[in-house]
This record gives sequence, structure tokens and C-alpha cells, in this order.
Amino acid sequence: MFKLPELPYDYNALEPYIDEATMRVHHLGHHQGYTNGLNAAIEGTCYENMSIEEILKKIHVSETAIRNNGGGYYNHNLYWSIMSPNGGGEPTGSLADAIKDAFGSFENFKDQFKKAGLSRFGSGWTWLLNRHGKLSICTTPNQDNPLMRFSECIGTPILGMDVWEHAYYLKHQNKRGNYIDDFFNVINWEEVKRRFEESK
Repeated sequence: MFKLPELPYDYNALEPYIDEATMRVHHLGHHQGYTNGLNAAIEGTCYENMSIEEILKKIHVSETAIRNNGGGYYNHNLYWSIMSPNGGGEPTGSLADAIKDAFGSFENFKDQFKKAGLSRFGSGWTWLLNRHGKLSICTTPNQDNPLMRFSECIGTPILGMDVWEHAYYLKHQNKRGNYIDDFFNVINWEEVKRRFEESK
């Protein structure tokens, strides 16, 4: 049975960038729902004793309940972990070098990441991922992610930004661009760097 992970900070810790009300609904409502749905979908199947990463790498595109709920469970686990009340600023070390190599500069990366987030029609995610040692940006619809073999982009996600309306609508209303700007103020670049190093 998968369990809803506790947040590594208080619900109000990311204010003023992400508000407490949104965090509570997002974590206790949406993420809990994906957790429950995943457990129900894998019960009695070959996936029952696998890790979430193994499940996502093996499922078929037609296994909709596991795809949606498993993706939602994994994506949100990553999302909470790469944010911090002490976040923001710029990455350092090997991650900073990899971003500069891939995008020319950190500012170019920010611009491209924001454009990707704004271009995803409807609900989905924006990713920074490592594929064969090279960083790239992509988006996926709904709760798909780069671990899925049928994904629009394949690789190891090291940073994920939720662009479903439930991630920002209580505070930012329909202004997704403002949410993305605020998101950069809470990114935990040390955690993203750890994930980058691990992905290598």
C-alpha cells in the first residue's frame, strides 16, 4: 500500500509564493486522492509489490487508472520535495554547469521553462529532465511523466512543476505566468542537484 507522504515543511511555509489554502487542498485532497486511486488500481495485479518507479516504467498506455493515479502519486512526491521555504536563487556546482551547457545561461533556462509551462494546454506538468547526460525541458499532459515509456518525452525528471489549475488557482486565479514566477522563488536547488547527480 502506498501512503501519502508528509510534507517536509508546514502548509504555510511557502507563503507568500504558494498559499496555505492551496497547499492543504493540493496535498490532502488531490494527492491523497491519487494515492487512494493508485492503491485501488494495483490491488491484485502484478504491480502490487513494485516501487512506483517500476510501475510507471512498465505500465501500458491503456492502463488508464494506474497511469493517471500512479503518475499523480509520483509527480506530487517529486513536486513537494523540490520546493522549500528556503528555496529560490540559482543552482550551483554540477547542476549549474549542466544548465549552462544545455541552455546557455540560467536566465535562458528560466525563460524556456516558463514558456514551456505556459504552452501546455489544459492540465499537465513541466519538467527538467536528464536524458543520457543532457538536460532538456519538456511538458506532459495530465499526470504523465518522463518515466513512462509512451511519454511525449523520455528521461529522468529532476524538477517538476505542476501546471494543473488546482496548483495555483486559489491564489493566482487564471494567471499561470505569475504562478510560474513565484514557483522559482521556492525551488530547492540543492534537492534538484541531488536528483541530477543521482540520475547520472
